[in-house]
Amino acid sequence: MATVSQQLGQSEVAPSATARLVLRLRPAIDVTRDQFFQFCQLNREVAIERNDAGDIEIMPPAGGETSARNARLIAELFRWADRDGSGVAFDSSAGFELPNGAVRSPDAAWVAHSRLAPVAAERGRRFLPLCPDFVVELASPSDSLAALQFKMEEYRANGARLGWLILADQGLLLVYHADGAVERLTEPAAIAGDPVLPGFLLQLTPIWASPFDI
Repeated sequence: MATVSQQLGQSEVAPSATARLVLRLRPAIDVTRDQFFQFCQLNREVAIERNDAGDIEIMPPAGGETSARNARLIAELFRWADRDGSGVAFDSSAGFELPNGAVRSPDAAWVAHSRLAPVAAERGRRFLPLCPDFVVELASPSDSLAALQFKMEEYRANGARLGWLILADQGLLLVYHADGAVERLTEPAAIAGDPVLPGFLLQLTPIWASPFDI
């Protein structure tokens, strides 16, 4: 199967350079889980992640269009999660400590109650020690496509059962399945989350349009 980069082609890759700042610490400094959590709490106004090598990644704030699109997406996911009742939806501020040691904050995520039950209440107040069952990344103009692809593959390798990478400016949706398949959809009107999210249908027409034109 062709890679996502090969499927998209260079002309369709809008996010070129990234404004992400990467701080490499090892082997000079080895930050523990608790220290990294405290570091993030001291800098709550900054979006911070950590990769599996221990590097700290600082992301810029989202632009107005991306933020509005993500708010709509999260609202749809929360409404479905409340109706379904089998799990919990999370917004982009949630931190997940993946099995490989990386700490990621997808733009939207969902975790089944059965996987949250073993997490002690005190641990749940920190980064959740698991990979979500479902993740969404919504590309910003400052994002690197390669970095987003890497994240989606990382989620899948660490246990995500379904992932959506939305490139709104290109009208493209990449669907990552647990079996390794990647679907490329061009401006679908809607996308279903079955069977991972039974009955969830995300309306995408408002995502493809500029939120300021609706």
